[in-house]
Amino acid sequence: MAENEKEDGGKNWKRRAILAGISIIAGVIVALIPLSGIPPKAHNFLALLITVILLWVTEAIPIGVTAFLTGGGLILFGIQSPAHAWEPYANPAVMFVLMIIMFGVILNEVGIAKRILHFAIKIAGTNIMKFSIVVALASSLTSSIFHDATITIIFLFAVIPIFIKMGITIDKSTNLSKFFTILIPLTASAGGFGTILGGGRNPIAVEYIEKYIGVHVGFLDWIVIQMPMVLVASLATWAICWLIIPPKVKEFPAEIKTEKLSPMSKNEKGVAFVFILAFIFWTLSDLTKLHVSVVAALALIGIYGLRFVSIKTVIQKFSWEAWLVFGAGVSLGVAMLETGAGKWLADQFFPVINGQSHFVVYYGIAIFGSFISSFMSNSAATALCLPVLDPMAMEMGMSRLFIALSLPVTTSFIMLVIGCPPSIISYSTGYFRQWDFIKVAVPNTLILCAILVVIMSIYWPIILPLLGYAGK
Repeated sequence: MAENEKEDGGKNWKRRAILAGISIIAGVIVALIPLSGIPPKAHNFLALLITVILLWVTEAIPIGVTAFLTGGGLILFGIQSPAHAWEPYANPAVMFVLMIIMFGVILNEVGIAKRILHFAIKIAGTNIMKFSIVVALASSLTSSIFHDATITIIFLFAVIPIFIKMGITIDKSTNLSKFFTILIPLTASAGGFGTILGGGRNPIAVEYIEKYIGVHVGFLDWIVIQMPMVLVASLATWAICWLIIPPKVKEFPAEIKTEKLSPMSKNEKGVAFVFILAFIFWTLSDLTKLHVSVVAALALIGIYGLRFVSIKTVIQKFSWEAWLVFGAGVSLGVAMLETGAGKWLADQFFPVINGQSHFVVYYGIAIFGSFISSFMSNSAATALCLPVLDPMAMEMGMSRLFIALSLPVTTSFIMLVIGCPPSIISYSTGYFRQWDFIKVAVPNTLILCAILVVIMSIYWPIILPLLGYAGK
């Protein structure tokens, strides 16, 4: 494998050098362009952001190297102090992703992934279209209640044994493997706004609505308002993935369904017990007040301590580059927030849509929320956008409640791999490249935002008054 990489590097070094040069030049151009009303640190940040994004998308240099460049660049150009630049690489969300990726390796190592696959095939059958629709809907609906990263791991490692059985490797990834490894994180993320339990962005929006708009949105009311969009988003995402990267095969091998599994080993039972226990505590995190990363850490301590799996094996098979990329993405999100770059972008963008039709305004706001969420966690994006967009909604005569309710939805639709833990976890499997993800995620986001605006224009004006939220 090392020889192949060396040969590949020898053939493509000129192309990579050109792409790296273009990425750097693009950043320099942004830095030299005079931008009115932007703080100097925010200006430097946008220049660095352009370079980093282009390097990630083109993969001109290894993505892990670009992740280091991000933290180093924030310090070098005076955007963040060393502590502020590197701290996000180990914040709770990033450490949680590290541990969830480890869970994926563990599930595969002990053989539980095969059992999940066997169960899924029993329900959905071997027809790939039917199976993938079931996976998409199940991924979205379960992510409305449980953490989308956990759901992503479960479904990913249900399908990976199929790839192995069919001889599909990371080096020879096919449309089938790309389809599932991109579909699962996108549908998981698209389900996270279905209930208040689905993610941090939802309680942030509920709290803001109650505090600043003066409306309390109840748990069941939230489901009635948002769940239809979850179902539509899940099916639409499936259709978009199917159209852009259609699997060339229509049926899984028949032996997958008929294969008999041996009884569970002691290690399998131990890992399953610990994982189920962790799953329960993740679900009860609002009551226990234990951060999801604490539960994950305790679970891993149990698995490694009881020697169900060797930590050396997990470390050897762990995707360190993908994890570093997520850390770099969180660091960029923090810098965007603290330098004022996010607010400046909003100030430049919204005069363009001011005075347009309600559909155009809502669509513009939806795209902005998705764009911001592609560089930071959806919770942070929601927290950033709410106080910026709410006053603008008042100025433009738009419904403040509609805008506030739409943000947890739009920040669930991402355009880049770094946008959320599910996409990073899936990327860590190695079955798709950044560009494979972008060519699906960007049109998916554009279409889902348009669908949301249709629901906001037709469904919400009917259901909100019935629930007692008229006139907000």
